[in-house]
Amino acid sequence: MHLTAPAAGRTDIRPRTRDADGMAVASFILGLLGLLVLNLFLGPIAIVLAVVALWRDTARPGRAYLGLALGIADLVVLVTAMEMSGTVSWSL
Repeated sequence: MHLTAPAAGRTDIRPRTRDADGMAVASFILGLLGLLVLNLFLGPIAIVLAVVALWRDTARPGRAYLGLALGIADLVVLVTAMEMSGTVSWSL
């Protein structure tokens, strides 16, 4: 992320792609962690990061799609565990 304006006449789009790549990797990691802990919070964050990374044309679309799938899986695991235990939360 740049805090200053780019120089006049310079059209460098690489920082935006690098940010999108970082979001794709972050969504994958948060989605994976969300399967184990805090899936109510990490799942939606992983989904949002994956969608933004795909929207910004990341160079790692596979990671972004995995992060999206894992974020959705986090929420499915949460709902399934809540239904099985009959409570609003769950623990292992």
